[in-house]
Amino acid sequence: MDPLATALGQNIRQIRKSRRISQDKLSLLCEIDRSYMGRIERGEVNLTIQKLYRIAGALDCHPCDFLPDPSNLPAS
Repeated sequence: MDPLATALGQNIRQIRKSRRISQDKLSLLCEIDRSYMGRIERGEVNLTIQKLYRIAGALDCHPCDFLPDPSNLPAS
């Protein structure tokens, strides 16, 4: 798996849980299939900008809140 996608997914999960929103509810709010939302959070897919903004809107945060610190990612 791509380290960037994994870190992004972990950040989405962390923010979702901090807001006490279930994965099912988030997927409904974003109109994203629940299984696909799980794959996003596990870093198994490359997320589109459109979906990133949908998720941010549903979690009432800015899309950049999901982005990991580049210094914490392994060099490519």
